[in-house]
Amino acid sequence: MQAVKMYTTAVCPYCIRAKQILKAKGVEQIEEIRIDLDAAQRAHMMQATGRRTVPQIYVGDTHVGGCDDLMALDAKGGLLPLLQAA
Repeated sequence: MQAVKMYTTAVCPYCIRAKQILKAKGVEQIEEIRIDLDAAQRAHMMQATGRRTVPQIYVGDTHVGGCDDLMALDAKGGLLPLLQAA
């Protein structure tokens, strides 16, 4: 299974929902990067994604986007193949 990295904050309902979706798909470990605790990581996230909101989710090297993007990818059947890609 691909590594999953997620930029988050402490009180973010979309982050919680995204984690629930990923765990339901079999993801056992999510590398969580708390941008509310580390301004440098926030700046890095914004530069890398062009977005300011959390969560920002990566599956392997692929930037999935936020929670709505994750749900849309799952709805069209693309999440599981992405997670299982070698």
